Amino acid sequence: PDLKYSIGQALARNGADKPATTTPADGDGDEYTRLEEGLRRSKAAAEEETRLLNPRARVEEIVTLVDGAGKVFVCGLGDDGLFAREFAMRLSLLGLLTVHHADPILMMANLSAARPGDVLLMFSEFGKLPELSQVSRQFQACEGKVISITRHTANPLRAHADAALVISAHDPAAHVEQLLYRSSLQSLLDFVFVLLCQANPDRHRQLAINLERIHHLLES
Repeated sequence: PDLKYSIGQALARNGADKPATTTPADGDGDEYTRLEEGLRRSKAAAEEETRLLNPRARVEEIVTLVDGAGKVFVCGLGDDGLFAREFAMRLSLLGLLTVHHADPILMMANLSAARPGDVLLMFSEFGKLPELSQVSRQFQACEGKVISITRHTANPLRAHADAALVISAHDPAAHVEQLLYRSSLQSLLDFVFVLLCQANPDRHRQLAINLERIHHLLES
């Protein structure tokens, strides 16, 4: 106790000898920098953990399934639907015949068009929605392959999928954890898209053609 008291007194004296240079604005700036740096580091850590949780062999298997599919069905609800829609658009730019729905009932109706070798990409953060699992089982009954995209948790959708991409995102603050999930998911999808571009030269050429068409359309 005496040692702690002496240290405290010494720190107080040293602080009293120095002029106060910190202003409220500086304090706000420090908090700003702390939050910015903390979020950046958390995103980098989540993306790195996600990368490690999806080994090369699994990712390359999924790329092969998607590249060789006659049709790619894509489904996701809510926030997952936003990523599903954007990824479905990217697949279309590669020349893949893509069927996208944000409604499981409409997706179920489209399963009549599913054929052996087709692929269903099912986006669901927690993988627990019964209707999505039902669509997946029906798709597999048509001899299609289901690829789930969920958190790295035990969940029904992932358990019954033919292949799975998993996302890592953990933070005590719920709003930050959601941002980490979105960031890690986007990073993983971007890498899968790049692999698809490199895996098939015809896809890469079709992407260039489609981007040029879109460019001309936007300029007209």
